[in-house]
Amino acid sequence: MAEAFVFDAVRTPRGRGKSDGSLHDVQPIQLLTSVLRELRDRNELDTALVDDVIMGCVTPIGEQGADIARTAALEAGYAESVAGVQLNRFCSSGLEAINMAAAYVMSGQVDAIVAGGVESMSRVPMGSDGGALFMNPQIVARHNIVPQGISADLIATKYGYSRQDVDRFAAESYRRATVSQQEGRFYKTLVPIKDEIGVTVLDRDEGVRPDTTAESLSKLKPAFEAMGQMGLDALALLKYAQYDRINHVHHAGNSSQIVDGAAGVLIGSRTFGEQAGLKPRARIKAFAIVGSEPTIMLTGPLPATRKVLKRAGMQISDIDLFEVNEAFAAVPLLFMDEFGVDHSKLNVNGGAIALGHPLGATGAVISATLIDELERSNKQFGLSTLCIGGGMGIATIFERVN
Repeated sequence: MAEAFVFDAVRTPRGRGKSDGSLHDVQPIQLLTSVLRELRDRNELDTALVDDVIMGCVTPIGEQGADIARTAALEAGYAESVAGVQLNRFCSSGLEAINMAAAYVMSGQVDAIVAGGVESMSRVPMGSDGGALFMNPQIVARHNIVPQGISADLIATKYGYSRQDVDRFAAESYRRATVSQQEGRFYKTLVPIKDEIGVTVLDRDEGVRPDTTAESLSKLKPAFEAMGQMGLDALALLKYAQYDRINHVHHAGNSSQIVDGAAGVLIGSRTFGEQAGLKPRARIKAFAIVGSEPTIMLTGPLPATRKVLKRAGMQISDIDLFEVNEAFAAVPLLFMDEFGVDHSKLNVNGGAIALGHPLGATGAVISATLIDELERSNKQFGLSTLCIGGGMGIATIFERVN
């Protein structure tokens, strides 16, 4: 089986996903086109060597519909021979795109793919595409489907995470993101977004708040308690009857930020690298996807990590750095407790709580950050993992090769 390598990775800044966010006036196609052009230009890439563009997008309607991946390849000036496809595996879509690209390359049927994702959450609101999983009353009732915030609070209840625990974790995410931004750790991968006349619109992640502390977070009210009191707590507790109530500890300050952004990762075979004159930065060693219990929903990174480690013939102690998507603070807290991972190895540059979670792009964003950090800290193995709506998990192991 052929090997799949990462040759480069770029991303946009993450802009606040509201009408007053800096990227609100930038269409998602512009975000994605900027990423593709940057990959081409800074690598002097002959795009005719690229077979396909695979892009995750969680709400692929309106401006993000009609196969935005192919549209972006055309708009970015790639060779007409470059195909494009968009996919949706909820929050893991960007990493799923990477894994799919790796599988194509490993099969020997494809030489090079740009994989990643895009999400303009300020222009195409989350959930606006509907879907039976969340909107069909019979399906919701039959499978005890509740909003992810209640699932996160259910994790906190089941595993004993207090409000202080999740706020302390969130405050540390903000502190790390602030340090990383101030030290310029993101700029190897980050491409500023500019307007039509070349004026910079945004050149840094917009959600970083240096003054955030556990004390300031403690003043925020739980975001999902009122929703739970409307019957959704009771729906979850039908499956988790051993608990009298759900302890609501998550709020806007210890949950992932809604943002706009895009990312792209250039993946190819060794032969492609030789043809393009590029040196690989990392090898995609193994990847895994799992289904998990859909009510608590967000525990999928645990079985996905076990599966990918087994597939790679590795132990958790073999992994030097981890990127665990901070959908909610309880998710990485559970990961660290389950695997005995020290916080010094996990999300060392902050995570989605401080930096944002552009749904379809996040898996590619955190993987790019991971590869950058493996190089900066001279480490060898890194693991990216995300929880996924509907009860799933995904994980990928990267190995630095230079």
